[in-house]
This record gives sequence, C-alpha cells and structure tokens, in this order.
Amino acid sequence: MFEDEENEHQKTETLPIYKKGREIIDLVRQIADLIPDDGSQLASIKHDMLQDAYMLCAKIANAEGGDMYDLRMENAAIIRKSAHSLMIQYHSLEMFGFEHVEYFLMVRKQIEEFRLLFIPWVASFDKQNYRIDRWGLFNPPGIGPFDVDIDEGLGRNIDFFDEEDEEDED
Repeated sequence: MFEDEENEHQKTETLPIYKKGREIIDLVRQIADLIPDDGSQLASIKHDMLQDAYMLCAKIANAEGGDMYDLRMENAAIIRKSAHSLMIQYHSLEMFGFEHVEYFLMVRKQIEEFRLLFIPWVASFDKQNYRIDRWGLFNPPGIGPFDVDIDEGLGRNIDFFDEEDEEDED
C-alpha cells in the first residue's frame, strides 16, 4: 500500500503543473523573506501569500490522489482561487509600502505560466468517473444536480422499486 502511495506521489511530482507550483512556492518564499514578521499589515499579507502558494501543490496532489471528476474539480477550484489571490497580492504589497514590490511581478509571470498548464490539466480529468455533485458545482458537462444516479443506493433503496411496482398495478 505504501509503495503505491509513494509511486503516486512521485508521479504527481513529475507533472509540469506541479513543478511550476513548486517554482512559485520557492519564489514567493524568497520574496516573503524580505517582509519582516513585525505584526504589521505586510506581515499579514506575507502569511496569506505563503498560504496561497503552498495551496497550489497541496491541491494538485489531492486532485491526483483522488481520481473522481467531482473531487478533482473541487481541488481545481481551490487552486484557481489560491492562484488568483496570490496574483492580486501585488496590489496589497504596493498599497502597504513593500519596498521590493517589483519582485512580485515575477510571481505574476509564473502564475500566468501556471494558468497555461492548468487548462490542459483540468481538461484531462476523466469525465466518466464521477459522483453527482448535488450542489451542482462540480459535475461533468451534461450532468445536473437533480439527475438520477443509477448506482446511488444500489441494494439499499428497495422502496424505490416497490413504489414503481405499486403504481403499475393500479
């Protein structure tokens, strides 16, 4: 079991999107090291930047670990949110007087490269391997939150079949 998990982890680490996520983490850490931990607003921004950067690879690994379309899409949405939040941190750094704000433009460039890897990565998700998302956010195209899942309740919902039979008798 552990060997399979290790192989999956190694496979994930070879993905171009994961490698780009690692590059973003390294760059954000270097920039964050220039921000003092003094309780200022910049220190809070630093915390948020690091959290968003680390979220990229963590959620890629989660998506790769669970092969279900709906779970992968949920992770993809969190990745998109984190990347977007990271992208706009430039404005916060500038507003609160970070003296090296121009360095953050490199992060924005890296995020754009990440986005271009993200698009085909998401497109590669298996749309046939899913559970219906009853909230309606992460279903494959053509599947709705009120669709009937023929596998749902298999062997458990005998009443469903009994009700049908009773209607036929009337």
